[in-house]
Amino acid sequence: MFWTELCFILVALMIGARIGGVFLGMVGGLGVGVMVFIFGLTPSTPPIDVILIILSVVLAAASLQASGGLDLLVKLAEKILRRHPRYITLLAPFICYIFTFMSGTGHVVYSLLPVISEVARDSGIRPERPLSISVIASQQAITASPISAAMAA
Repeated sequence: MFWTELCFILVALMIGARIGGVFLGMVGGLGVGVMVFIFGLTPSTPPIDVILIILSVVLAAASLQASGGLDLLVKLAEKILRRHPRYITLLAPFICYIFTFMSGTGHVVYSLLPVISEVARDSGIRPERPLSISVIASQQAITASPISAAMAA
């Protein structure tokens, strides 16, 4: 029975990945339905703690954006980057790390990426270097942040 269930899940995921988009999530829901109603497996409890932490992080980031706090932080980061354009490859990832670590989500870095690109281009540095390192630093900060959903799971 285990191998039948495993084969069904793998085939469903391959079909979903082949079609792509939102269909992958729909196939996941279909797979859970088939496993529960056809194979008779009992579903586990929903991860309420994780859902509530994700909700609180998203609400905090939305409040930061709505109150103008994110604009203030971007202006401060822009001042630092424009004051030291030679060190943008080191400063931009550090700033992105701090932004993500403190907010718990990597979405706050989106507003900083155009600033990094502009400062790098103006100082003669290829923008893909500080941009790519900044994105990686932001991802690393998610795993280090105590309020991120990645650490709540």
